[in-house]
Amino acid sequence: MPDPKTEQELRKLAERRVDARIGFRVHATVFVLVNTGLATLNFFTSPHVWWFLWPLFGWGIGLATHAWAVYGGMEGSRDDAVEKELERLRSRSGSAPSARG
Repeated sequence: MPDPKTEQELRKLAERRVDARIGFRVHATVFVLVNTGLATLNFFTSPHVWWFLWPLFGWGIGLATHAWAVYGGMEGSRDDAVEKELERLRSRSGSAPSARG
């Protein structure tokens, strides 16, 4: 059975990683909504100059960097993702997985 302190530390790490993935999804959603709004504004106010591409490109670099830093393919609910991350961390640290209650 794994040491409770070690298990607690692994859980906190897994939760932080899953929270980072959720944060990326929020970032991506805001990116799409804001840039859609900017493109719409651009179309109706000055369709001859596509200025919305500048913030789209700049913010896109930031979003791509964020994705690269945290994306790991989260499937299902947050709790399922935390458990998946815990299992991965346990296997890396050599701890045996505990039964879910």
